Amino acid sequence: MKNNGARTRSTLGLVGFLLVLVAALGAQAQPPSSKLPGRKPDSREPWGAFLGKAAHEVIGREYSVQHPTNVVFFDTVDLYGIVGKGKLGNPKRLPELVKRLRPDITDTVALVLFEIKPDDEESRREGRKQAGRYLAALNEVAEPDKKLTGGTGFEGTVFLEFENGGALWKLSWRTPEPGVTLYRWSYRRKKPGASWEERVAQKEEELPREEVEQRGELAGQALRAAYEGGEHPKGFQGQVYLPADCR
Repeated sequence: MKNNGARTRSTLGLVGFLLVLVAALGAQAQPPSSKLPGRKPDSREPWGAFLGKAAHEVIGREYSVQHPTNVVFFDTVDLYGIVGKGKLGNPKRLPELVKRLRPDITDTVALVLFEIKPDDEESRREGRKQAGRYLAALNEVAEPDKKLTGGTGFEGTVFLEFENGGALWKLSWRTPEPGVTLYRWSYRRKKPGASWEERVAQKEEELPREEVEQRGELAGQALRAAYEGGEHPKGFQGQVYLPADCR
């Protein structure tokens, strides 16, 4: 009877774990609704989700800029594709329940992985768990000389200045622990005629919702143009300062 009870509890525990994992996989497997930082004017997507996608896009692009010769995969490619295309090992060895998971940034040359999250403690813990799960799955099938670790030392800042001395948006990110990159959006009020040093020294505030509503799509287009070397979008009279400019 004791053995039967123990087996029952074990079975129930396993079923519960699998249900949670399947739910997580379902969420991970959904394709992103937008690949660009811009937002459609009639979009019903929550503002927090929009800003998160914008941050993921910029941070991913910046990683590619900093590592132009590396083979880098983003969250549009699952673990099965990463192992196969990145030549890490045999992707067929990945369990069915994990092969569709999609890390935010995986570099199969530097053999590092990053999970991108908002800069708060709850998100940081979630990022730590997800990065650990991805690394465990990848390293289970990777060849001995191709094991991955959590990436470190990845940080940066992007500024968008609207008009001359207009509102100044800032996206910054840091990697405080291996594999977890945290980002934060912030805002400085307009100050016409101020020098760049004066702008940066201004009080940093939370990005107001009305600012995002008014300038979100334009900001996304401007960021995309800056990384692709194109012209500023129509209606954007300001400047984009990428990490290379800030340095």
